[in-house]
Amino acid sequence: MAISFEFRNYIVELLEPIGQVQARNMFGGAGLYLDGTIFALLFGDTLFFKVDDQNRDDFISEGMQPFNPFDDGNRIIRSYFECPARLLDNEQELCDWARRSWEAGRRIKLAKTNKTNGKT
Repeated sequence: MAISFEFRNYIVELLEPIGQVQARNMFGGAGLYLDGTIFALLFGDTLFFKVDDQNRDDFISEGMQPFNPFDDGNRIIRSYFECPARLLDNEQELCDWARRSWEAGRRIKLAKTNKTNGKT
C-alpha cells in the first residue's frame, strides 16, 4: 500500500530532533534511516517502529500489533510494530520511542555483523 508524500514528510519532520532521518522508498512504502540504520517503516500512512527484546514490551503494553503488510495473518513481520497513534501528538515522546527503535536497529545490525564475522 503506497504512502502519501504528505504523511512521509510529516513523519520525517516530526523526527527532526533525533537527527537527519532519511526516508527511502521500498515496496510501496518507505524505510526510515538514521546514520545508516533502519529504525522504522511507513506503510499505508502508518508508522511502524523496529523492535527487539528491549523495546517490544512497550508496544505490546500499548496494544500495538506487529507489521502485517498483506493483512492475511500469514506473513507477519514481528521485527516492526505499529506506533501508538497518541505519539503523533507528542513530538518528544515520539522521538524517545524512535531513538529506542534506532537503538534496537543498531543492536540487530551489530548482532548480524558479529554472526557473519564468527563472533558471538
